[in-house]
Amino acid sequence: MGLRSLQGQSALVTGAGRGIGREIAIGLAEEGMNLGLLGRHRDTLTQTLRLCARHGVKCIALAADVSHPGQVKSAITSMQRDLGRIDLLVNNAGQVDRAEVPLWEADQTQWWQVMETNLRGPFNLLRSVLPGMVARGAGRVVNLNSGFALRPDGRYTAYATSKAALLRLSDNIAESLRPHGVTVLDISPGAVATEMTASMPMFDGMVHWGSIPYLVSTVVDAARGRFDPLHGRFLHLGQDNLEALLRDAATIRDHDARTLRLRTYGDGDPLAAYA
Repeated sequence: MGLRSLQGQSALVTGAGRGIGREIAIGLAEEGMNLGLLGRHRDTLTQTLRLCARHGVKCIALAADVSHPGQVKSAITSMQRDLGRIDLLVNNAGQVDRAEVPLWEADQTQWWQVMETNLRGPFNLLRSVLPGMVARGAGRVVNLNSGFALRPDGRYTAYATSKAALLRLSDNIAESLRPHGVTVLDISPGAVATEMTASMPMFDGMVHWGSIPYLVSTVVDAARGRFDPLHGRFLHLGQDNLEALLRDAATIRDHDARTLRLRTYGDGDPLAAYA
């Protein structure tokens, strides 16, 4: 079965005013998707809107902070009024710890701002968008995640914690969504050159960055349904062979792989049943 056309479908992209979000929005517009562009700053959203509109699609700029439920709900109501149903949600908006310091030296307010944006933000979007997808029996969600979700990092405790929690959130809703025909994927782009990564000292002197066009094409393919067999799983574009993952999708599902699980010390571990 061929992959479906995206012409005339609608996508909601958060953090669409710049960086990865802007590039994803433009890539979806090139495929004929109408777009809801959500971000905190209307001026940057307007720039993205102009770039997307060149492809002949309908666009709407939605100025909102993803961490505020009321603003999110109002933005989605506006998008549905102007563009109709939401076929694809891309949770891209994110923040990172402002300084590479251990937890006890972190700015408490900024630490929680990262958590609010990276975890509460996707929750707010999911809570508002999923009812429509479930009612229609169709829809796709792409959460932009990170390799930080998979390993501890004492320098970026807010970012790493929020991304791990986001991956767990996807895992927690995946089985509930399966019978309703709604797919959720967590996609990590790897280290790509953006304003956010440029602010992270750990990337000083980085030469070989990941490919943003590859990320965009992967999100486009996810919108088309190519990665539906990997529903609820984590894809790491910096290292993965996506063709191999698709080939092994049944094995990945049978082994409950590609998501967060407890690592036990052996069969005698009392918690082995929860791994």
